[in-house]
Amino acid sequence: MTGPAARRIAADGVELAAYQWGASTAPAVVLVHGYPDTSAVWRPVAERLADRFHVTAFDVRGAGASHRPRGLRAYRMSRLEADLEAVLDAVSPDRPVHLVGHDWGSIHSWESVTGTRLAGRIASFTSISGPCLDHVGHLIRARLRPRHPDLPKMLRQAARSWYIAYFHLPLLPALTWRALGHRWRTFLTGSQGVPGHTPYPAPTLARDAVSGTALYRANMLPRLLRPRDRPTTVPIQLIIPTRDFCVTPVLSYGVEHWTRQIQRRPIDAGHWVQLSHPEEIASRIAEFAHRIEDSSRRSPDHTAHPI
Repeated sequence: MTGPAARRIAADGVELAAYQWGASTAPAVVLVHGYPDTSAVWRPVAERLADRFHVTAFDVRGAGASHRPRGLRAYRMSRLEADLEAVLDAVSPDRPVHLVGHDWGSIHSWESVTGTRLAGRIASFTSISGPCLDHVGHLIRARLRPRHPDLPKMLRQAARSWYIAYFHLPLLPALTWRALGHRWRTFLTGSQGVPGHTPYPAPTLARDAVSGTALYRANMLPRLLRPRDRPTTVPIQLIIPTRDFCVTPVLSYGVEHWTRQIQRRPIDAGHWVQLSHPEEIASRIAEFAHRIEDSSRRSPDHTAHPI
């Protein structure tokens, strides 16, 4: 099929590169990528959704063809949420969107899903391998203690999150990415089931990875150490790759406390599931979005009806 339409979106002090597929009259789906990715990670899924939805994927600040602001303050959650608001204003100003996030794209999408700034602008949220940091902060307090039955799972997750501490170190993450970034595609194809012909990783991978460490340093500790209560009325779909080496299922425990509209969808796949299983991911996004659209047509207040 033909490539996407490219556009620039003015956001919170930056310009974002966005790419769109499908008819503008169709229900809107917005795809938000994670670390160290660009919007290219979504292309196989976007192409499969384009016949039913108006699909937008954008490079988050610091990645791909979007601007790369300096300083940790520029990568705080509030700035990321302002960027998402600018994207929604540009692509679907009058109709709520079906939001989909992966990895850090999911983490920072939770900020809007559980907040008030974009209330009424998000029709549904599909989260893949990226929990709400506030929810995780509460989870740690509840379950990371002696004799709790989930303690072994929490400790295994902590061990898999070693890279978060590494990204807080000065200089070393940048040196590592610049020295080894050329091996990233080999890693993905060899251990993650990602086909070698995908449009990912982007040529900007090393720069994206270095800039993206600011996401961790600007947001992780403040949220985990001082978690807020973050309920939501947005219908949630959790797609849980059961072979994810970064984010294990334990990080989704207890999410039901924060929303009464949630469905869990495990899938036998690794972390980059949208590249290894694009057909299945597109199908799950479409099914969930259509269900919410149908519910909304039956009742303007679809939040009153559990999934």
